Amino acid sequence: MDLERPLDALNNARGKRVLLELKNQKQIRGNLKSFDIHINTVLENAEEYENGELKRKLGLTFIRGDTIILISPSE
Repeated sequence: MDLERPLDALNNARGKRVLLELKNQKQIRGNLKSFDIHINTVLENAEEYENGELKRKLGLTFIRGDTIILISPSE
């Protein structure tokens, strides 16, 4: 895996399950479909978690980049 730029890590995660932590303390898990230079992100099969507990299934979801604190491979 060649990571020369920060967005390379996201490119490598495209199509895979990721965990997003948001500024409002919520977590979103889903398959990374796409993102842009502002880290606006689209997830498929997204689920919202709060305190580790599943709150709701969101399906196809757009998340504004300025609300995201962290993006990590989930599994």
